[in-house]
Amino acid sequence: MPKKRPPATTFADLVAAVPAPPEDEPDVRHNPMPVADGGFTDIDGCHWRLARGPLDVRRAKRLAVTADRMTTGEEYDERARFRVPRLLTPEERPDAWLRARAGYDAAADPRHEAYEFADADGHVLLCIATHC
Repeated sequence: MPKKRPPATTFADLVAAVPAPPEDEPDVRHNPMPVADGGFTDIDGCHWRLARGPLDVRRAKRLAVTADRMTTGEEYDERARFRVPRLLTPEERPDAWLRARAGYDAAADPRHEAYEFADADGHVLLCIATHC
């Protein structure tokens, strides 16, 4: 009967061999999934918790007009060195909703889904998530 060969390396050996990142490398954090995480903190320090979603198109359309804030996509915040959801200005909101509505629950990519978030003061945020 042939003898078994011992494994060349173990998983622990492989993990130990991974080099540590350099000390001078910038620490860029990323929070790409506010929906999966159940909430997020915006660049102003306001914590938004997931209230409901995905929303049907009628509720999303209503919130596109009535919500206190609206976000779609993400941006890099230089102060915090963190990627955060991009808050839209009131002027950007109508066009952003029209673009999102065109791909809302579409069979083709990209698809859009809407989620409602709320803060501790009761303000409402509409988050349009894009999936590719």
